[in-house]
Amino acid sequence: MKTIEKIRKRTARIGVIGLGYVGLPLVREFIRSGFHVTGFDTDPRKVESLEKGRSYIKHLPSKLIREMMGTGRFDPTTDFGKLRKVECIIICVPTPLNRHREPDLTYVFDTARTISGYLAKGQLVVLESTTYPGTTDEDMRRILESSGLRAGRDFYLAYSPEREDPGNPDFSTSGIPKVVGGYSEECLKTTMALYDSIVVKTIPVSSTRVAEATKLFENIFRAVNIALVNELKMLFDRMGIDVWEVIETASTKPFGFMPFYPGPGLGGHCIPIDPFYLTWKARQYDFHTQFIELAGQINSFMPYHVVHRIADALNERGKGLKGARILILGIAYKKDVDDVRESPSLKLIELLAEKGAVVDYNDPHVRKTHRMRRYDFKMNSVPLTAAGLKRYDCAVISTNHSAYDYEFIVRHSKLVVDTRNATAGIKSPNIIKA
Repeated sequence: MKTIEKIRKRTARIGVIGLGYVGLPLVREFIRSGFHVTGFDTDPRKVESLEKGRSYIKHLPSKLIREMMGTGRFDPTTDFGKLRKVECIIICVPTPLNRHREPDLTYVFDTARTISGYLAKGQLVVLESTTYPGTTDEDMRRILESSGLRAGRDFYLAYSPEREDPGNPDFSTSGIPKVVGGYSEECLKTTMALYDSIVVKTIPVSSTRVAEATKLFENIFRAVNIALVNELKMLFDRMGIDVWEVIETASTKPFGFMPFYPGPGLGGHCIPIDPFYLTWKARQYDFHTQFIELAGQINSFMPYHVVHRIADALNERGKGLKGARILILGIAYKKDVDDVRESPSLKLIELLAEKGAVVDYNDPHVRKTHRMRRYDFKMNSVPLTAAGLKRYDCAVISTNHSAYDYEFIVRHSKLVVDTRNATAGIKSPNIIKA
């Protein structure tokens, strides 16, 4: 029986490699659609947690994990030998940047090499990780074909970019249209059948490269517009104009305008990283992506701007930054999630500590920091109390979590530096926008 027929009959077994913010929601949807799923991860702690019915991702509660495990159709494992038993393999591994801000595809290529050792005729391999155009049909194909099998003839190969937005209550995996690009026409048909079984709509494109470029364009669009509003924020600060009021007013125009909002920098695994994948690839075509790189420079500068504003605000109150006690409110990269990947709060902590400040943080969703590629602070979230706030020279609102009572924070703080307009409507001389 062909793979596409097994998919349509729900008898195809699905393998998802990478059980994080992208992979685990995919597992959920395939189980809901009646498939058997084997989830692969190199981290035994994740596998053990899932087997015990415990979640390590805030917006996927433990109750959901227990339900998934209770179906008897989910097998989390670190044993990649089980790839032999699946018909469809979906790769959801990280694609970070190295210290030179160049693409680091180690996880993708290592995964492809592992798959090539078990690859069988008729299997479908789909990459979901964000990357530059050409990764799937050039780099990954070559690795997979080292097995002796040929893409489009012996196995199916495709790219379908993830579109997860962790913590967004309005859009789940199943409700977001899925872009699909296949290495061949049969690859495309088979991959569309796979995703048609779990999402509201699939969007076929002419190649894997178009699908890869689509994902980059989506995030570059956001990065460039955020950079624009961040630059305007810094200018309007000097001009004595409230950028937030400007954005709110401009948003009343019913056409030709889309609001973007400033902040202390970019966070998450997509927007701070993805644009540089295209920038790097463009060099192979003797093309300099000036617009993208300028946006990256502006967004990367924002934590430095915030530190300058903190230093100026403290100075006006007769206090130097060196030795000052600073409380960072929110270490997650966006509101109401527990995801700290590329969070600008991490950079703020680093910069403030380098200036000699004593830095703590509070985050209702992140109890303690863990070792990351660039940071290993070994910090714990401190309690948010009236007495505690009074002990700090400055509280910095870096992530505007819904759980925060901003009137309480302002009332008990000597100084509040607000990077998110979270204190809008609260009147106090101790509030500084940054």
